[in-house]
Parts: sequence; C-alpha cells; structure tokens
Amino acid sequence: MELVDRSDRSRASRVRGRRRSRVLSRYAGRPVRLIWRYVARHKVAHVIMLVSVVAAVGFALASQYGIRNLIDALPQGRAHPQTVEYAFAVLVGLIFADNLMWRVAGWVAARAFVRVTGDIRQDMFEYLTGHAPSFFADKQPGVLSSRVSATANAVYIIENTVAWTAFPPTLTVIGAIVMVATVSVPMSVALVAVSAALSACLFWLARKGTSRHEAFASQAASVDGELVDVIGNMGLVRAFSAVNAEQRRFDGHLEAEAVARKRSLLYLEKLRLLHAFATVVLSAGVLGWTVWLWTQGRASTGDVVLVGSLGFSILHGSRDVAVAFVDLTQHVARLAEASQTLLTPYSMPEPPKAIPLAVREATVDFDNVSFAYPGRRPVLNELTLHIQAGERVGLVGPSGAGKSTVLALLQHFYEPATGCVRISGQDISQVTLESLQAAISVVPQDVTLLHRSLLDNIRYGCPDASEADVRRACEDASCMDFIGALPDGLNAIAGDRGAKLSGGQRQRIAIARAILKDSPILLLDEATSALDTASEIVIQAALERLMQNRTVIAIAHRLSTLQSFDRIIVMNRGRVVQEGTPAQLAQVPGIYRDTLARHGRRTPAPTLN
Repeated sequence: MELVDRSDRSRASRVRGRRRSRVLSRYAGRPVRLIWRYVARHKVAHVIMLVSVVAAVGFALASQYGIRNLIDALPQGRAHPQTVEYAFAVLVGLIFADNLMWRVAGWVAARAFVRVTGDIRQDMFEYLTGHAPSFFADKQPGVLSSRVSATANAVYIIENTVAWTAFPPTLTVIGAIVMVATVSVPMSVALVAVSAALSACLFWLARKGTSRHEAFASQAASVDGELVDVIGNMGLVRAFSAVNAEQRRFDGHLEAEAVARKRSLLYLEKLRLLHAFATVVLSAGVLGWTVWLWTQGRASTGDVVLVGSLGFSILHGSRDVAVAFVDLTQHVARLAEASQTLLTPYSMPEPPKAIPLAVREATVDFDNVSFAYPGRRPVLNELTLHIQAGERVGLVGPSGAGKSTVLALLQHFYEPATGCVRISGQDISQVTLESLQAAISVVPQDVTLLHRSLLDNIRYGCPDASEADVRRACEDASCMDFIGALPDGLNAIAGDRGAKLSGGQRQRIAIARAILKDSPILLLDEATSALDTASEIVIQAALERLMQNRTVIAIAHRLSTLQSFDRIIVMNRGRVVQEGTPAQLAQVPGIYRDTLARHGRRTPAPTLN
C-alpha cells in the first residue's frame, strides 16, 4: 500500500515545523535574542504598552511641576484666586491622565504577555518533542518539563520586571534630571555623571554574579527532576523499602539548591546595599545644593520643593532600577540555562528535502549496518538482512545480541554508523518521520499508556477513528471482557503509564492500538511476555488476525510464539548466525536447537537468556 500525507495542511505544518526548529536552535544560550523573537510577534501591543508607560511617567513628572506651580501661586492666591484655581485644575488633570495611562498599559500588557508566554511554551514543547530518543535517555523527564515551564516563566517575569519595575523608574530618573536642569544646569550635569558611573559599576558587578544565578537555576531544575523521578517510580521505592533513603537523598538536593539560592540572593543584596548607600548620598547632596541656591536667591521656595521631590524620585527610581536590574540578571541567567538545555541542536534532524515514505511492498532491508550506542562497544556489525513483503520473521538470540537495536533502527530512533536501513527500497533517513511512523505499528514488551481514557489510548495512532472502530479493534484483541467490567468502560482512565491495568491488560490494549492503526509493518517485542498461558492462547489468535497481510518482525524468548513464522533469524554479537524455518533450525546445531534441548523438548516455550 502507498502512504501519503493526510492533507496539504499537514505537509505545510511539517515544513513550518522544520524551519522553526532550525531557527530556534540558534537561540540556545541567547536569552535576549530569544525574548525579542517572541516580543516581535506582538509588536503593536508592546508598542502601545510602552507608549502608555512613557505617557504615564511623563504625566507623573509633570505633576511634580504642577505642585511647584501651585506652591508658587499660593502667596498671591488671595489677590488672584484664578491663578491658584488654574494651577489646581492642571494638577488634577495630570494626576488623572497619569492613572489612565497606567490602566491602558496594564490592560494591553495582560494580553500581550500571556500570548508571548503561550507562544514560548508551544514552541519549546514542539522543539523538545523533535529530539531523538537518545536525547531523552540522557535527561530526566522532570528536568526537561521544568525547563519548558522555566523558559516561559522567566520571560513572563522579565517582561513584567522591565515594563513595571525597570522601565518606568528609568524614565522617571531621566525626566527628573531634565527637570532639575530648569533649576540648575550644573546640578543636572552632575546627576547625569554620577548616575552613569553608578549604573556602569552595577552592570559590571551584576555580570560577575551570572555564574551564581546559573548555578541556582541548574540546581532548581535538578530538584524538579529528582522529584518527578521518585514520584514516577514510587512502586519501586516502596518495594525496596527505600522511602527513607529517597527522603534523605531529596533533602541533599534541597540543601544544595538552598546553598545555590542563598549565594545568588546574597550577591543581589550586596548590589542593592551599594546602590542604597550611593543614592542616599546623592539625594542629600542634591537637596543641600538646592537649599544653598535658595539662600543665594537663585531658587524659589517652589524650586526647593520641586528638587526635593525630584530628589526623592531619583532616589526611589534609581533604587527600583537597580533592584530590577539585579533581579533581571537572575532571571535572564535562568532563561539562558533552560534554553541552552532545550534548544540543543537535533542530533538527527529531518532532512530539508525529506519525502514521504511510499510503501508499495513492505520490504525491509538492512544493508551492511553497523551501530554502537555512545560509549559502548558495537551492537551490530555489518548486519545485512532482507525481509520480504508479507513475511513473518522472528528474531531470537541471547541478551545483547542486537535484536532490540534492529527494531530501534528500523523506527529511526538512531542513525547507523555505517550502512543504511530501507523500507520498500527507500532509505528511511531520507523520508519524513511522520510517514515512517505511519508505516509501522509496534506492540512493545513494556507497554506505556498515557494518563488518559482507554479510548484515547487505543486510537492514539488513529485519532479520527470512530468509537465503533475502536470497539471492533478491542474485540479482535480480546480486551472487551475486562474493559466491559470497568465502571466507565472505554472512558476509564488508564492511570500514570497504565498503572490501573495489569501487565497483560496493557499488552492487549497495545494490540488493539496496533490493530486500529493498520500499518503495513508490524513490530512485536515480546508481545505476549506478560500473559498467562490461558491469555496467551487468546492473544495468539488476536495476533494471528493482526499479522495477516503484513510484514512482521518479532522478538520472542518464548519460542512457541514463533512456530507459525516463515523464518527465524538467530543473532549473536550483532550478526546473523543462523536463519531458517523453525523446523529447519530445530534440526541444525546452534543456539536455537541448544535452547530447545536444554528444556527437553523441541516445540514448547523455552526462554533464551
């Protein structure tokens, strides 16, 4: 049969996904550029918000000037009340405009910031799911999931900090210095010089503390990873009476995180202390300078009040800027660390010119394939194997012979060191991953189910299937008996990784899932290993129906499950050492016959160790 993409929309989506993945990898460890990428998607909203903030700060500063005019108008107020009334009206109008602009900025930001964080979560998840299985084998699920949330949360906090804590006081300080110039230009110039020197010093010191913030981010992610790992394996923990040991281990991780957090926060406090001392001295000097100008008759009473008010604005504004800046360094460092982990370039990227796999005849070929897992000896050594369309082939051999690796390479979980794997004559490394996955159904030994309904789990590979189709697949897989006994039937929740079902029940669900998917190639990895004898007889009949008109590759330690197969391939040390029909191999000296002989009979279900 020929597999084609479901629609032009699906093809376009894959193209956009590949392009987005290539672009995203360039932002690993570049937090500022990463933030700008998502802010730029909502430029209009951010511009409106920033203009509103600028206007709000401008009106707030103008209010200080309005207070000065009101104070200067009061001495002549009784003789000229209209002057006081005008100054009062202007001040009230400025205060109203100030508050209105803040509300506009907040209203727009509430939408823009949420959209930005949503875009980041979506893109990070899509990029993460594009990694090869080897990437996930080296990382804890909790660490990866926490980093997806960490990137979005860090960007959200950074945007909020810039918009409400850093940008407004920066404008306030700049505006206040400009207004001080109306009283004394030399005073304004001195403020600019001192502020610039203080900012440069804080920037330099903040950069020196980046390593402390990154260490804290890494420890926090490690704690999340340990937590998910233990909770996900709580059955194992209790089975080995390791609850107390895991609690002590987790306490150690918490202690390490606390130490890293403390080092990060104390460094920030040192910067805040330095800034507080500098701003107190600066404000006192500015106010003293203004009082001296007043004694010389070069400043009015209103000017003293204005500069005093502006001095406090500069004090509080510059303090807020410093606090925001040092906080930003911590969140930017956490964003950089999380993005560096998530946006690691793909080890097996889909080729830009990948084409859909067209399965006319479901043949499978391994052409001189060699493969080794990182840091280990070769598992496959120049393996050459041809499987005809519709042929049923069983893989047997001792542990470590390379059987599971054959199935993994066929699904393109890894790239061979040499040689290539072909389906229907096409090199699978040059086809789209979606079309390859559509061509293969798998019934694994360790069946994993999602924490969703049985209905969703069974039609996971065929989401458009009707409930009637699902029920037929369940009947063929002989699992309607236990599903019907559940209070919610097909709507029953499977539990975390299928924890609410027995091993045999999970395998029958996996068989139903494969029946419904209806792919031309079927991989069976110990598909009946968790079944008792009675259940195995029932499932063998279901598998027989499933295997009709399909190319089947099965790994089995129970040799009885392979007696109806067309060919048995015996592997050892990554090579094919024997092959033939079950009857032929039973007569030939070798691993297969030796296993039969150890159990004292030719055709039962021995186990290869």
